[in-house]
Amino acid sequence: MPNISLGIIGGGQLGSMLTVAAKKLGIKVIIYCDDTNGPAQNFCDEYICGSYDDHNKINEFVDKVDAVTFEFENIPFKTLDEINKTKPVLPKPSVNRIIQHRLAEKDFVNKLNIRTTRYATVDKKSDLESLGDLLPGILKTTTLGYDGKGQYPINSLEEIDSLNIDFTKDYILEKLVKLKKEISVIITRFGIYNYEIYEPIENKHEDQILKYSEIPADISQKILDQSKEWTIMLAEELKYIGTMCVEFFVDKNDNLFVNEIAPRVHNSGHLTINAFNISQFENHIRAVCKLEKIPLKKLSNAKMVNLIGEDILHYRQDPFLEKNQFFFDYLKKEVKKKRKMGHLTTLK
Repeated sequence: MPNISLGIIGGGQLGSMLTVAAKKLGIKVIIYCDDTNGPAQNFCDEYICGSYDDHNKINEFVDKVDAVTFEFENIPFKTLDEINKTKPVLPKPSVNRIIQHRLAEKDFVNKLNIRTTRYATVDKKSDLESLGDLLPGILKTTTLGYDGKGQYPINSLEEIDSLNIDFTKDYILEKLVKLKKEISVIITRFGIYNYEIYEPIENKHEDQILKYSEIPADISQKILDQSKEWTIMLAEELKYIGTMCVEFFVDKNDNLFVNEIAPRVHNSGHLTINAFNISQFENHIRAVCKLEKIPLKKLSNAKMVNLIGEDILHYRQDPFLEKNQFFFDYLKKEVKKKRKMGHLTTLK
């Protein structure tokens, strides 16, 4: 058993699943989180609660661990950079600096000659009014925002006044793709051209929140090969260590576009827990803790459904499952509308 103490920043469902994977490998886990109710405290060895700019609490956390990773990308770069001066942070903080900012991320992807949708920066209302050729489009805050937060679908210039957009924030306007489907590719990079990559996953969203993920994805061989090739290119260019996800759009003409990079384990990869010999979570732990890389084997096709808001109540009350079904309750104390409360994976 490895004698390693791993620090994980963030105590939500991804932190919980990373913790479970680490414990399976005999690794001690200490969580740092700004939420007193973070569900990962149900699984870790120690849970430290504090803000992400509380230097004393952060130092207490860092002193107890050998290495640090994180469950979400919106941790202040300065915090990760300071930690990295004394303990290794993986993936490295410079990755987050790029991916936390949607404009920097899009520019980074395009410089590798990888296709994204057309986009432009928006600092004020008049910028938006001059970008009619990018409509219909989605206006997004350049930082923060997920699951549809900080995003405004805009079909025409006439809609702008009715949206109550806060122009004290910086935005990026992305032209809408004539969408055929959305896919994601998850990769765990251990070092230079040393990685394990999962097959593309087909995703369906409701209210801009992921609802279903399924393998195999119903895509052409061209899209399958190109999505994996681009994912590898991005991971190599970032010199990434750990698990990351690239989200893609496929348009009506079977063209592929990078939508976003998630520098962490990803919701669409929850099905890897049951459908593969090594999950995205275990692979991430293995990579950041410098453990053995085990060849990936697919065990089954699968479909995952997110249990959002009150969806969870049925399974908590009547958890009858078929033998090919696996229910995960994130143990969040408060059931909220549009909140991911758990998921159900069905092997096929």
